[in-house]
Order: sequence, then C-alpha cells, then structure tokens
Amino acid sequence: MPEILSDHFQLKETIVTILAREAGHIDAAKRAIRDQRASLEDFIGRDPFFQITLEPYDPGEYQAPAVVRQMIKSSAVFGIGPMAAVAGAIAGYAVAAMMEEGATYAVVDNGGDICILNDHPIIVGIYAGSSPIKDLAFEISPRKMPLGICTSSGTVGPSISFGWADAALVVSQDVVLADAAATALGNAVTADGPLKECFAAIDRPGIDGALVVRGGEMAMWKELPPLHRARMDEDRITRE
Repeated sequence: MPEILSDHFQLKETIVTILAREAGHIDAAKRAIRDQRASLEDFIGRDPFFQITLEPYDPGEYQAPAVVRQMIKSSAVFGIGPMAAVAGAIAGYAVAAMMEEGATYAVVDNGGDICILNDHPIIVGIYAGSSPIKDLAFEISPRKMPLGICTSSGTVGPSISFGWADAALVVSQDVVLADAAATALGNAVTADGPLKECFAAIDRPGIDGALVVRGGEMAMWKELPPLHRARMDEDRITRE
C-alpha cells in the first residue's frame, strides 16, 4: 500500500491535518482552504453580523458565496448561527479539491471536524478530554464519496458550546450538516439529564448517527460505524 503523507497546516484560525497519498493532493487542499477562507473573510467584511450571530442568518441583499450559503442552510436546520458549520465547510471543500485532482484517499481534520474519503479501512479516534471513556474509535469502511465525522465539546477546545458534553459527535454524508449538528447536539447536553434525550435536537434528515460522552457516561443513537478499542495517540489530535 502506498505511503500516507501527513501535513499539519495553519491559516489564521484554521488548523488542519491533511492526509493523502500524493503531495499534489495536499497542495490542492491547501489552495481550497485559502480560497474558501478568502471568500468567508470577504463576506464577513461586508456583514460582520454573519460571524457573531448565534441564530439562523438571513443574508438579505448581500450576495453570498457558495461556502456561506452552505453554512447558512445547514445551521438553520438546527436553529443556530452559521459559524457553527465553518470548520466542516472548509474541510469539505478541501477534500472536494483533492478529489478533483484524482485522490481516492483524502482526509482533512479541521480541529475535530473531519471529512473522509478512504479507499481502505481507517480508524478515527474519539477524544473526550478528561472523561474516563478513552481509547475508543470508529472503523470507517472504504468509500467512494466523502463522509463527515464532526465533534463539539463544552470541555475541550475553543469552540462555543452551551452544553456539558465532553464529546458530542455526529456522522453524516454531508460534513457541513454534521458540523452544525455536532454544535446543536453539544448545546443540548445538560449537566445531569438523560443523555438519550439530547438526540432529539438533531433528529433531522441527513443525520446518520451520533454519540455523546459526558463524564463517565456515553450514549449512541441511530447508525454509527463499528466501534472498537484503539489506543489513541494524543499527539495526532489536530489543535494549535
């Protein structure tokens, strides 16, 4: 099997790990990230409210680029602001650019929001910070279309969350939808309520399955990839 190349890339707030078999595919991902960030920054420059609102956004008279329209559409499904879907959107565009260059293996991990195209099985670890639930991972079967696996947390990382989840993870064929759903799911996790009740917040078309970790508790919902024990190397977690 050809060697898998790994590249850690940062552009302002965007911090990604890119996996590919060819350096050209990594270059394509970086170009896409630069282009989509430029589109986002241009739009935010015209309407700064887009970046700060925590509620569904209406662009009004502003002409929004495709990445902004996707973020607006996916976040509105869950009644939250569009920036909840920014990491998944950028990861999705990066993988799409790699596919245009002929990639059949392309993984972009944007701070725990991951877009995956894999032609052989791969393992995706679940990181829940200080929770005692550790060393769990999904096995992702080979596929010809990208898959989104996105995670939100109220205890790990810089993202805004109003819930108590150590990890709120969502799987969808649409990585932008998965990212928005992960935020909505994380927001729904209370300090001590039944975890199963949280999933009502994301019970929408397009969501394949979800998992929540809160302290020593874990709950799963709908269809998820096979879950295995796998020792996680925390040095491989994408972060600043």
